[in-house]
Amino acid sequence: MALPSGFLDDLRNRLSISDIAARKVIWDQRKSNPAKGDFWAPCPFHQEKTASFHVDDRKGYYYCFGCHAKGDMISFVRETDNVSFIEAVEILCREAGVEMPEQTRDPRAAEKRDRAQRLADVMEQAVQAFGLSFRSAAGQAVRDYASGRGLTAETLKRFEVGFAPDSRTHLTKVFTEKGVLEEAVASGMVIRPDDGAAPYDRFRNRLMFPIRDPRGRCIGFGGRAMDPNARAKYLNSPATELFDKSRVLFNYGPAREAAGKTGGLIVAEGYMDVIALVQGGFAHAVAPNGTAITEQQLAMMWKLADEPVIALDGDKAGLRAAERLADLALPLLTPGKSLRFCLMPEGQDPDDLIKTQGSAAMQAALDAARPLIDMIWERETAQSALDTPERKAALDQRLRTLLSQIGDAGIRNHYAAEFKARRSALFAPAAQAAKATGTSDRPLSSSGRTRNGAFSRRMAAKPMRETINSGLARTDPAGLADARIREAAILLILLNNWEVLDRVEDELEATRFASPETSAIRAAVLDAGADMSGFEADVTQRLGETPHTVLHRIPQAKAHPMARPGLAPDAVEAVLVEAMTRHRALLSLDTELLDARRELAEAEDEGVTARMRAARNDLIAANAKATEDTPAVEQGAESDLQRMLDTETWRRRKRGIPHHLAENEG
Repeated sequence: MALPSGFLDDLRNRLSISDIAARKVIWDQRKSNPAKGDFWAPCPFHQEKTASFHVDDRKGYYYCFGCHAKGDMISFVRETDNVSFIEAVEILCREAGVEMPEQTRDPRAAEKRDRAQRLADVMEQAVQAFGLSFRSAAGQAVRDYASGRGLTAETLKRFEVGFAPDSRTHLTKVFTEKGVLEEAVASGMVIRPDDGAAPYDRFRNRLMFPIRDPRGRCIGFGGRAMDPNARAKYLNSPATELFDKSRVLFNYGPAREAAGKTGGLIVAEGYMDVIALVQGGFAHAVAPNGTAITEQQLAMMWKLADEPVIALDGDKAGLRAAERLADLALPLLTPGKSLRFCLMPEGQDPDDLIKTQGSAAMQAALDAARPLIDMIWERETAQSALDTPERKAALDQRLRTLLSQIGDAGIRNHYAAEFKARRSALFAPAAQAAKATGTSDRPLSSSGRTRNGAFSRRMAAKPMRETINSGLARTDPAGLADARIREAAILLILLNNWEVLDRVEDELEATRFASPETSAIRAAVLDAGADMSGFEADVTQRLGETPHTVLHRIPQAKAHPMARPGLAPDAVEAVLVEAMTRHRALLSLDTELLDARRELAEAEDEGVTARMRAARNDLIAANAKATEDTPAVEQGAESDLQRMLDTETWRRRKRGIPHHLAENEG
């Protein structure tokens, strides 16, 4: 619908965003200053303990310095209540006590909303009717069943559990008498046969569970058959104008509030599992509606928790469901958003576990939930024995295929590194055993040398003092200081030439920063985008200082010839792209050097030198195009590596190992 000019401004003037947000947050009294319209609280959009969610009542905006959510009161209602723009406006109108502007309504949209309201009214009538049947004499058997399942009176009331009598026309008669039979058919509660036969009830002789949307409206039902011979144990409402089971989670509304307090979300398989979890003290539990989890449902879960725990039955079907969900989630992963999997003991579901062992056992199972990468790795490595080159190659191919499905470059790189580490451990048990015992499986000649001519005693020799005391083994490698200088220079060039951000934004997104200060400024730059208005305040809030104050403390960066305003955009773009490309290469070198340093303490020999030589070659390649511009610290890292390599060559010569053999080792 088209809203009249000025209507939204008038609506915002009638309400304060702090009052709207106070429905979902608790203000931090120490940080907030109501007199100035300045409010702080833990963010309602992600789980945290600190108050990083800021509301400026005078400007009418909110911003979270943790997850970077921002907007006005309309977007706040849209996100927290999961409603459309118009629905959010209607909610605010009710709070402000004003009427929606009827004269500008789209007649078709208004008709659609009115019809949806009539269908929702019919569903509420069904909730009441099923509840009366549950409490009547006819519902004694189903009440006994519920009691046998351990459901308390409080739980039955909380979930509005009802009973659909074993009658073809129980609800049909009710709706006919009230004159809403057409709406009952449209809502899916009554079936009208195509052959013109009399309408009849969809649900019969079933324990009924109302399904509500995030706004609390009943939009569908799930029914469990009381007859063990029924064709379907569970039956859901069909797809209607209100109900799309692929976009709804059972118990979503109450779980949303509970998740904000607990910082987590449990996803079970069915209605009874959720009810048992809530009764056991796990109010942050939801479930799909009898189907596999969909992309839309996954997005809903991630709104409530960064890593929902998927609690599945401990059988083959539960494992298959976990694997399907892992495949679904992989392309949708974003930084910080993932899944954890909690597989119940064999033959049990959450309901069984809580009944037999109590809530503490369920909590222990949740605490032991495993990350997504574990599920993927175990599935791929369990498909067949990995005892031949062909089978190992098949595993590599499957892993490459999985990596190609990950959309986020950063996550894809981390998964690739993790796969590589696990693959090395899986395929090299003999090498690990040799490392642990100080022996080698390399064949020896009768002279005591290995086949390539090196003395076998070298394999057990400890690293030299010169190696351990070299720059590589220092607690604070120079490379990390280099990274801070490079990062500060990149940021200063960009801050002084902000107009080129849109040209290099993708490069900046793909470039990891090592220093906490520069990393925070980089994140603020990406968040600000073309709108620089709140950038400096954002950085100051994160670091306690303005961005230029932080960066100007690094004189090498401040002295960069391109770190000044008014330069040609093309030249700035070229310099920044080149600088970030080189920074990524050099940061990889720094990481490699750091890993090698960590291994020196436990190394059994000087074999780590091969990694040093490879790292040095990478550094030379990275500097090939810009030797003159290489900072002194980078040259120092290269020189340090060369000294280490020279030291080992001198050691080999002293032992009598020919130089050309030493060069061939690695």
